Amino acid sequence: MSEESTMKISAITAVYNRRETIGDAVKSVLSQRNVDLETIVVDGDSSDGTSDIILQFGDQVSKSIREPDTGIYNALNKGLRAATGDVIGFLHADDWLADANVLADVSMLMANPNVDGVYADLEYVDANDQNRVHRRWVSGSYDVRKFRRGWMPPHPTVYFRRELYERFGLFNEDLRTAADYELLVRMMVRHRARMAYLPRVTVKMRVGGASNASLTNRLNANRDDRQAWLINGLKPPIGLRFTKPLRKLPQFLKR
Repeated sequence: MSEESTMKISAITAVYNRRETIGDAVKSVLSQRNVDLETIVVDGDSSDGTSDIILQFGDQVSKSIREPDTGIYNALNKGLRAATGDVIGFLHADDWLADANVLADVSMLMANPNVDGVYADLEYVDANDQNRVHRRWVSGSYDVRKFRRGWMPPHPTVYFRRELYERFGLFNEDLRTAADYELLVRMMVRHRARMAYLPRVTVKMRVGGASNASLTNRLNANRDDRQAWLINGLKPPIGLRFTKPLRKLPQFLKR
């Protein structure tokens, strides 16, 4: 894109005690070219100096919220309520946007009035060596029926129009590790959001993550995945606890 888009994109980052990585996340957002950008950082009252890093960016961060929260989805909901962009996406504090053209590419697809949301590909990289790719999540073309076979797009690559949140709601904070999955099921399966696939890596994610941090968390996530369908009045897919993890196996081969 040669000219700045007239569409505003809100990029929301929730953070708690991530002094070592928050700077990289914010810099990757601020480096975006040819896009009208709103940067929102929600700090859950960190105690490790994270807030000092955020302050170094000054008014380059459009909105900075610092107060205790009840978890990541509570923090992300605060960001959603503060967002004024036409399109909204999220970047975790341990991650960064793959290059300076990510949001311009998102904006180009979202310029189509028949598109409600965009998703893309993601790479898991080594926490100590950003050039070492552990997994590559290639999402593939969109077919809502694939949700019933365990498919989902990587949530950090997903951007929805703000009006979808206004119509269909924010994150369900009662779902501890599957609130992002429930949001995707609600928007894409229940309400049939019209999605466009951006076939390239938009996010680099350091290995780890709350839902995969331990066996206990993974079992809790499986239970919450099923609940994500039920609370939307949908019948959960048969074998969801198996098909969803199995869907991720090819990611280890696409390096």
